[in-house]
Amino acid sequence: MSQGETFSRLYTVSREHIAKHVSLEGTGILSTPSMIAFMEEASRIFLDGKLPESQTTVGVHIDVYHVAPALLGSQVEIRGRVLRDTGKRVVLWLEAWCGETLIGYAVHERAVIDKKEYASRIISMIATKMGG
Repeated sequence: MSQGETFSRLYTVSREHIAKHVSLEGTGILSTPSMIAFMEEASRIFLDGKLPESQTTVGVHIDVYHVAPALLGSQVEIRGRVLRDTGKRVVLWLEAWCGETLIGYAVHERAVIDKKEYASRIISMIATKMGG
C-alpha cells in the first residue's frame, strides 16, 4: 500500500445498525459500534484487494470519534487513506460521511497476517483451551 492511497465504501443504515436505546418509534440512528464495524470492514476489504490471497488483515487498534447522527435508511460513506504501511502493520485515517455531514473519524491500525498460520494458531489455542 502506498502512503496517501485512498478508498471508499458505501453502507446503508438498517435496523440492525441502530442504537436501540435512543431510537424513536419507527426510526433510529446509527450506533457507534456499527459505524466502527463499517470502518473496519471497508478497511479490510480495501487491504485484501492489495495483499496476496494467502494474507489478510486483522484490526489491532482504533481511536474513533462519533460526532453526528445518521438516520435509519441513510447512506454512510466510509472514506479511508493510508497513513503508514510497514509491511506488517497498516495505519489508516478513516472518515464516515452521511451526505455532506462528517459523522465520525478514526485512526485505525491493522496487522497483516498469513491466513494459514493464523488458523493454525487458533486451532492450537482451542486444542489447549487457552482461547476462552
